[in-house]
Amino acid sequence: MPTKKSGNQQLIPVEVIERRILLIRGHKVMLDRDLAALYEVKPIALRQAVKRNSNRFPADFVIQLTKEEAEGLVSQSVIPSRRSLGGFLPYAFTEQGVAMLSSVLRSERAAIVNIAIMRTFVRLRQILATHKELADRLAAMEKKYDQRFKVVFDILKQLTEPPPDPPKRPIGFVGPEKGKK
Repeated sequence: MPTKKSGNQQLIPVEVIERRILLIRGHKVMLDRDLAALYEVKPIALRQAVKRNSNRFPADFVIQLTKEEAEGLVSQSVIPSRRSLGGFLPYAFTEQGVAMLSSVLRSERAAIVNIAIMRTFVRLRQILATHKELADRLAAMEKKYDQRFKVVFDILKQLTEPPPDPPKRPIGFVGPEKGKK
């Protein structure tokens, strides 16, 4: 795991953590296997610590993925295969669940990693807030100015929207069309 030194603490780059934050059931979460890798503990040890302290992890702090959700993560290449889960359905921790992990995993590494993860969640919220603020300001300006600026606002809207998904090619064998040889 690449790390940066800051004073006497080792910090994990924000980009490494950002790539491991997923959107599941409408929540930004991190999988137990990714957290275990960051904390440098075995995933089974992390799950056992959570089970031993289940009263600290209510349903809005940690969720266990369904078989279908786990299969979806495999198909999206978020995880290489179901076998990489060690035969278990993964747990997904919300921001509050990750914060609670620091009270369960009491190592210095856990404290340092938790700080980095919390900063990453805050950074993501700031980015989302800035994007929403910009969209709100554009909408207000669009209402304020008349039709002469409509073209400008239409172009600005196009620039702030994400690009459309590219067309997907069919997967598998495509046979010859009927009537053609």
